[in-house]
Amino acid sequence: MLTNYLKTAFKVLLRRKVFTAISLFGIAFTLVVLIVAASLLDQIFGPHALEPKLDRSLGVFMARLSGENMSQNGNPGYRLLNETLRNLPGAESVALYTSADPVATYKDGERISLSLKRTDGAFWQVLNFRFLEGGPFSSQDDANGNFVAVINESTRRKLFGGAPAVGKTFELDSQTFRVVGVVPDVPFLRMVPFSDVWAPLQTAKTRQYQSQLMGGFQATIVGRTGADLPGIRAEFHRRVKATPLPDPKRYNKLECEAETMFEFVATELFGLSDGRATKLLAILTGLALLFMILPALNLVNLNVSRILERASEIGVRKAFGATSRTLVGQFLVENLLLCVLGGTIGLVLASLALRLINSTGVMPYSQLSVNLRVFFAGFTLSLVFGLVSGVYPAWKMSRLHPVEALNGGAL
Repeated sequence: MLTNYLKTAFKVLLRRKVFTAISLFGIAFTLVVLIVAASLLDQIFGPHALEPKLDRSLGVFMARLSGENMSQNGNPGYRLLNETLRNLPGAESVALYTSADPVATYKDGERISLSLKRTDGAFWQVLNFRFLEGGPFSSQDDANGNFVAVINESTRRKLFGGAPAVGKTFELDSQTFRVVGVVPDVPFLRMVPFSDVWAPLQTAKTRQYQSQLMGGFQATIVGRTGADLPGIRAEFHRRVKATPLPDPKRYNKLECEAETMFEFVATELFGLSDGRATKLLAILTGLALLFMILPALNLVNLNVSRILERASEIGVRKAFGATSRTLVGQFLVENLLLCVLGGTIGLVLASLALRLINSTGVMPYSQLSVNLRVFFAGFTLSLVFGLVSGVYPAWKMSRLHPVEALNGGAL
């Protein structure tokens, strides 16, 4: 039965080449956009080899210091994180680090722009870097303020022509560092591990940062298990509330939360409001559904027109005993086949589009791809697209009376 359905479906699609081409274009284009968006989201929020403990990790990325007449928003400061994150119950490890700041170095008179992230020693235990050369610097290196650094593969190529770099020195931001390790390039969208150069916190030019509640720092907290995260959140929240404010006359409220990366993006959009992650999820889901529904409606209209053209065929089949169930099954198989073909084309085009994005350098070291998670999402969307756009026309087709159908009756 299914074999006959597929044979008929292929013949119908080849017979109506214009309709088939228009439908395939609509399905493929829709899928390309959705897969590119899904790949971007997967690169930001999905599991990654660099962050193997993501399922039991929280980040501290944003803080807000406010009063009646003024406020500060941005990264928390070292003092705030150092005073609130040490010895957290349920925490396996805590890493403090700066954002990846733009800096410059020079080689043969040519300016080279790089990103510099200063970290503590725990940073290398929280994350799972693969070292091409050497290894990470230690907590002792950080405590001593040793001018050592880990660089990525692209920086090794820019500074040393791709030759072994461990033990060599380079100048960065008017400081001289000795290379102790080289790692593969980290995608720009992985905010926590991303940088070109990593150096100890204590190599900062001044110690002023140690007294600041606001400014330039972030943290990652790894719980012993996922079940420890709610307790870690609550205790961190309590400690932030108990933190003395620098000038009570100007500021009366300090807000800072331990959150997932998805919650952080929601915080960027909606602030530290209740239900911010749910709002963001609803918006993303709504946009995806809207983008699917619009072309699905167009495909429904095309399918209805196609049914009208095949009214006589439907009438003959019903006159010879074809049941409504058989006709519905035939039409759904045709539509699903069309959507699977369009989905396959869309997956190929999306893969090419992602490669193009990677090659442009718009997002440094991006590794966007149609991996298994994205492929499964795309394939599922193709099937859903086929069902949504095929159920109504199939149902209307099955209700045609044989006499009406033979006379080219209207739906």
